[in-house]
Amino acid sequence: MNQITPRPARPDASAALRPVMLQFNNNALMPALLGEHDRHLVRLEQGLGVRLACKGNRVAITGEPEAVGMAQAALEGLWARLERGLGVTAGDVDAAIRLGRGTDEDPRLPLSDLPAIRTRRGSVGPRSPGQLAYMETLARHEMVFALGPAGTGKTYLAVAQAVAMLMGGGVERIVLCRPAVEAGERLGFLPGDLKEKIDPYLRPLYDALHDMMPGDQVFRRMEKGEIEVAPLAFMRGRTLAHSFVILDEAQNTTEAQMKMFLTRMGEGTRMVITGDLTQIDLPVGTRSGLRDAVETLEGVQGIGFARFDVGDVVRHPLVGRIVAAYEQRAAAARDTRREQDGHS
Repeated sequence: MNQITPRPARPDASAALRPVMLQFNNNALMPALLGEHDRHLVRLEQGLGVRLACKGNRVAITGEPEAVGMAQAALEGLWARLERGLGVTAGDVDAAIRLGRGTDEDPRLPLSDLPAIRTRRGSVGPRSPGQLAYMETLARHEMVFALGPAGTGKTYLAVAQAVAMLMGGGVERIVLCRPAVEAGERLGFLPGDLKEKIDPYLRPLYDALHDMMPGDQVFRRMEKGEIEVAPLAFMRGRTLAHSFVILDEAQNTTEAQMKMFLTRMGEGTRMVITGDLTQIDLPVGTRSGLRDAVETLEGVQGIGFARFDVGDVVRHPLVGRIVAAYEQRAAAARDTRREQDGHS
C-alpha cells in the first residue's frame, strides 16, 4: 500500500476537512477491504464519524483530524490482514474501530504490528485496547485476574494462551474449571452420569477449546489427561504443577473456594481467574471470593490484573449497548440511594 498524503503528526484546524488519500497496491484485495456493497466502509464511517469515498484502488478520508487518523489506522490494519492472507469480517472491522480509537493513548499501535497468540487453528489477536493489555499481562505474569463484562474475551484469550503454551511445551496440561453454583455444587440432584451433570456448566470452555484446536486433538488430549475440564469442587486437595489453569465465572466462588483454588498452584504453573463482579449468582449475604481476592491480592508481586469495560465488548454490537444500559441503570440507582441517605 502506498500512502499519497501522509497523516500529519500534529494536524491543525485548517486541515479538518482536507481529505487524506490512501492508495492500495493490489486491486484484487479491494473488494474484501470494502465489503459487499461497501458495507465495511459504511461501518467505519458510522463508528468513527468520517466520510469515506472509494475510487479504484484509492480511498479518501474526510473529517476531523483525530477521526481521520483513526480511520486511516483502521484501514491500514485491515489491509495488513488481507496482505497476510486473512479475511476481513464485520467483526474485524469493529475490532479495527475499537483499536483505532486507542491509538492516541497507546503508542504500541499501529494495528499492523499487534501481537498474536498462535494456535493450531491460526493466530488470535486483540480486538480492543483492553484485550491488547490483557494479552501482554498474560505473557508477563504467572497469575492473572481478568475482570469485566460478558463478551470481552476474558476466557477466550486465556484459553488461547493456554493452548499456545501447551503446543509449545511451556506447560504439560491445561486445567479448565468453573463453579457449578446453580446446583450449589450438589451435582447429585441433576439427572445423568457425572459428565452429563457438569457439562452444562463447562460448555463455554469446551467451545473455546474447539475454536483453538481440531476436535480430534481435543478428545485425544483429554483422554491422555493433557486437557482436563472439571467443576471447581474437584480441585480440592490437589497440587497443580506445570499446568495452565483457568477458573472461569470466578465471581460465583465463595471466599473459601477462591483461597482453596489459588493455593493449588504448583511449580511451573500459570493461573488465570476470570469473572464479572456485576453478575454474582451467590446466595444473598455470601461474599464473592473474586471480590475478596482482588481486594486482598492487588499489588502482590507476580500477580497481574486486567480490567475490561463496555468498550471492550467484542460480541454483537447490541451486547455492548445492553451492558452499557445496565451500567447506567445501576449508576442511577446508586445516585438515588446517595441522595436518599443525604436527606435522611
